[in-house]
Parts: sequence; C-alpha cells; structure tokens
Amino acid sequence: MDMRLLGTVFATVFLAELGDKTQLSTMLYASGGANQKWVVFAGSALALVASSALATFVGSLLGERVNPRLVSRLAGVAFIAVGAWTLYKA
Repeated sequence: MDMRLLGTVFATVFLAELGDKTQLSTMLYASGGANQKWVVFAGSALALVASSALATFVGSLLGERVNPRLVSRLAGVAFIAVGAWTLYKA
C-alpha cells in the first residue's frame, strides 16, 4: 500500500470536507435532541463512502480514456470557477 498516496488523499479530502455543506448538515442532524447520534454518524459516513466510491470509479474510467494531466487541469479550472462564482454571489 502506498502510504504517501493514502496520506495525501486523506488530508485533501479531510480538509475539503471541513466546513462544507455536508458537514454543516450532519451537525444540524446531530444537534437535534431526538436524533440518535450514531445513526447520524452512520448515515453521514455511508454517504461519504458511497460518494467516494463513485468518484473513484468515474476517475478510473476517465484515467483510462483521457490524459490524466488534462483531467487535472480541467478539475483545477472547475475549482477556480466554483470559487469565483461563490465570491461573485457573496
């Protein structure tokens, strides 16, 4: 197992998830007094695993058909576009 890759992916996803809408919605569900916290955690964790599995599957398909450098550049442009749009809307 490539521990360096594992650490890089973990750190990137962990930092990207901090303070996003997913984390905020999970905190709102957990703050409800009637909600069982372990059910909120399990639902949130399963959703992240399913989302990550889908992203890995699609990424592997793209990697087989498209130059990874192009995918990286497109992702960078997409992140910049989302950031610019967010700043514009704020």
